[in-house]
Amino acid sequence: MRLVIQRVSRAAVEVDGVVVGAVDEPGLLILVGVTHDDTEEVAAKLAAKAWSLRIMADEKSASDLAAPILVVSQFTLYADTRKGRRPSWNAAAPGPVSEPLVEHFVRCLRELGARVETGRFGAQMEVSLTNDGPVTILLDSDTSR
Repeated sequence: MRLVIQRVSRAAVEVDGVVVGAVDEPGLLILVGVTHDDTEEVAAKLAAKAWSLRIMADEKSASDLAAPILVVSQFTLYADTRKGRRPSWNAAAPGPVSEPLVEHFVRCLRELGARVETGRFGAQMEVSLTNDGPVTILLDSDTSR
């Protein structure tokens, strides 16, 4: 599982011109990509790590501040661009595998106490954000196990 975590002052995701998820105060936008060997255990571990990372103002975590989180699934985080000009998506898990794991990741965040908004899995989404800092962190299950 791969996460791109951005500290934001606000963020929103739209589908067909309708806002389906948003945070309107300082919080996190988390883009989530899933690969073939990811598990619920991996999703839970990364949810706990993201919730507790001290990347908010004054070295606080989202959990310290009860900061909201917007989670957006993004299979393109597993793009392989080593050959040619067209990315390969072979490392990204297909929807039937990745959707339940993204939902589990969201559920784990909520169980930890997070207020979580989401995008819509598999939809063409427009994500807007104001990155605060800027702070952008990459978490990858391959390096955090």
